[in-house]
Amino acid sequence: MILDTNALSALAQKEENLIRRLGKAERLAITLISIGEFTYGARQSNARDEIERWMREQLLTRVEILFPDLTTAEYYAEIRLELKRSGTPIPANDVWIAALARQHAMPLISLDRHFDAVKNLTRISW
Repeated sequence: MILDTNALSALAQKEENLIRRLGKAERLAITLISIGEFTYGARQSNARDEIERWMREQLLTRVEILFPDLTTAEYYAEIRLELKRSGTPIPANDVWIAALARQHAMPLISLDRHFDAVKNLTRISW
């Protein structure tokens, strides 16, 4: 299961329903894109040091990190074209996240319903 950025935020806040969902996952991962988005948000927070320490010491030591590569770029282009043709574009960073989810055949845990427009992607909520 891949954690979207809003799942990272909820996990940092110890959201119980999310933690229960994650307990059932065989494989947990986050994308480099979500790490960037989460870090950006943390840098704007009054609790920056605490959040970044949690990410470094607790999160990143326990999950797999998915990095985009040339294959991801192919999935990105495919998904972006599909969404354009269907008239349902989503933010570019989310297309990269969806591309990594499709590439690795993993579900995405997110509250963002716009991921539902991406074919062959399973979105899980909490």
